[in-house]
Amino acid sequence: MGIEHTPLASKIIGKTSTEFGVTHFFRDIAVIEFNEGTHIDLKAVSPTINSIKNYYGTSKPFGIIANRINSYSISLLDLKNARQKLPNLAAYGIVSYTDATRMNAEIESSFCQWNDICFDNLYESLNTIQQRIENK
Repeated sequence: MGIEHTPLASKIIGKTSTEFGVTHFFRDIAVIEFNEGTHIDLKAVSPTINSIKNYYGTSKPFGIIANRINSYSISLLDLKNARQKLPNLAAYGIVSYTDATRMNAEIESSFCQWNDICFDNLYESLNTIQQRIENK
């Protein structure tokens, strides 16, 4: 379910859209919902990275949650380069709703520096990512 269709919508304090998806900003966490069928590589995600950098700056710790409400592909080899563009990224998580998206999230996690990034719902992911940010 898209975050705008949950009680969490009232806590969204900013939003940016690109041709590849929408980023919802909370105080310390950006929730990204990429569009159905898109392919996310470094070029495609650059506008999203720029909006996140503009919102959180380069020193304030923050987290990102990929809310996988849609099916899309990711260039796994670009993950490391994308991560390097966000030096203050303190935590990352993926919310998956189907077995297929969970399997993709687990594969994606093997290319990330964090463990335990797969979540079954938005509330669990937001709570865990917020705790990880606070512990940084």
